Amino acid sequence: MAPTLEQAIEVAQRKAFVIGDGTLLRIDRVGMASGRDRAYYSGKHKAHGLNVQVIADPIGRLVWISPPLPGARHDMGAAREHGIIDALTVHEIAAAADTAYQGAGPTVAVPQRRRRLDPDTGRYRRLSRVQKEVNTAHARRRGPGERVNAELKNWRILRKIRSSPSNADTLIAAVQTLMIANA
Repeated sequence: MAPTLEQAIEVAQRKAFVIGDGTLLRIDRVGMASGRDRAYYSGKHKAHGLNVQVIADPIGRLVWISPPLPGARHDMGAAREHGIIDALTVHEIAAAADTAYQGAGPTVAVPQRRRRLDPDTGRYRRLSRVQKEVNTAHARRRGPGERVNAELKNWRILRKIRSSPSNADTLIAAVQTLMIANA
């Protein structure tokens, strides 16, 4: 049986930090009549898919996969909808995430974004050497979480989901259970 978010939070509390990331699982195109496919189309990836949120531990083992949402949903919105951000904040669990989670709260560390436009030159201000080093260290912390996403997409059944998107949660839960059992 796949774990719930509450069970995943219990596991996460025993870790130094967790890694949060969202990924798009591609699907076949859904019904085109009257624009029903729009919710599943990710403009970022230029493909139809399902957005799932993944929580991993610092070693790169899967802790939890969220139920899927339509692919047009932004990672931050999906994480809030599933209650991940609130759970991390309430339980004071440190997390590392990418810039999609900017503004997620004090427990979620994200890399520094490039600076605003310089009014004199009209160009973006460059990050300082120290800021670049901080971003490099942050990317190293997030690496194991990216590997979990790669392992998830390595399952042939999830490379391109050909069943109904409404049934994909069963497939994802089964893969999650197998990944946790094999860890």
